[in-house]
Amino acid sequence: MVKLAEWRGKEIFRRYGIPVPKGRVVRSAAEADELLRSGALSLPLVVKAQVLAGGRGKGGAVKFASTPEELRAVVSGMLGMRFKDETVKELLLEPKVAVGRELYLSIALDRSAREPLLIASAQGGVDIESMADDQLLRIEVHPFAGLASYEKRQVATSFGLEPPASKELGNVLEAVWKAFQLEDAELVEINPLAVVDGHLLALDAKVVIEDDAGFRHPEYAEILDDRTPLEEIAREKEIAFVQLDGDIGVIANGAGLTMATLDVLAQFGGRPGVFLDLGGTDDPNKVTEAFLLMAKAHPSVVFLNIFGGVTRCDTVAKGLVAAMKLVPEEDRFPLVARIRGNNEDLGRQILQAAGITALSDLKASAQAVVAAERPRVAGKAPT
Repeated sequence: MVKLAEWRGKEIFRRYGIPVPKGRVVRSAAEADELLRSGALSLPLVVKAQVLAGGRGKGGAVKFASTPEELRAVVSGMLGMRFKDETVKELLLEPKVAVGRELYLSIALDRSAREPLLIASAQGGVDIESMADDQLLRIEVHPFAGLASYEKRQVATSFGLEPPASKELGNVLEAVWKAFQLEDAELVEINPLAVVDGHLLALDAKVVIEDDAGFRHPEYAEILDDRTPLEEIAREKEIAFVQLDGDIGVIANGAGLTMATLDVLAQFGGRPGVFLDLGGTDDPNKVTEAFLLMAKAHPSVVFLNIFGGVTRCDTVAKGLVAAMKLVPEEDRFPLVARIRGNNEDLGRQILQAAGITALSDLKASAQAVVAAERPRVAGKAPT
């Protein structure tokens, strides 16, 4: 998925006719000064850190400025600050407005129902997770028919708006639906959708794009906001690679087996930190390349879990042995391999001959991985 910063989301909103404040992005205090001098923006302003994590208001990543001096101090103080492991590199400056009401509106992909799900609440401005169920209106949207008129009326009734905001709501709903469809989005969220002087205004924008639809959206190809440097390298090499918060590296083939591997490690107390999906490759060079990418993440231990079908077990074993020889001695780590399927006996022989633990039982393999992880984690030097 590609998570867009707020200012990028608001650019999309503008294209589809969703009302947003007049705002500008700055990357230095000098740029903010110039916007005031040119008359492009007027005080008072709200200054919002452009990070992907939530909770900006409570975490000091949203501030206000009423004078040029105050704006300069706020911008200088926020640029470069760390917020939930993200470095603030951009700020969005918008006019401060008098908010009458705050509403919540989103359309997200509901994978369980296999349909888009519209969620609306008359209580906006807070995390949706903190809202009670009886405060939320949920409507499953037919992917071809779209939002029906009666469904729009349901939302209007739940909001209890008065004109002109009540008349504007239908257009906003239709625009959100079009943006969700045409941008191949997983999520389009407005929180809050504010009532300002009787009119609707999207004060925030959260848009998540499905990256598998990237061929239809070259404009998002260079957006790296939500990818680590290693994830970006993996993307360029067409390797499915995700970094998490734990210490165990996981290499598997196929999304289902990869997720099952994460679950069984967690069951035995392991903390997966990086997982890599080999897919259906039968190329030892690609296996080597993928393993070296994993090594750059410095896991405490790596668990290789392969079911050989298209991907033969001996192919993976050869690539793995070749990769281990390329990892510097000081960066090496314990490796446990669990391989089943096509040529599994040959694959285990290759691995065992190279001094790599190779098992066939999933439970025993996961326990061996967790046992190897704990001494390494306990012995890590503080960073």
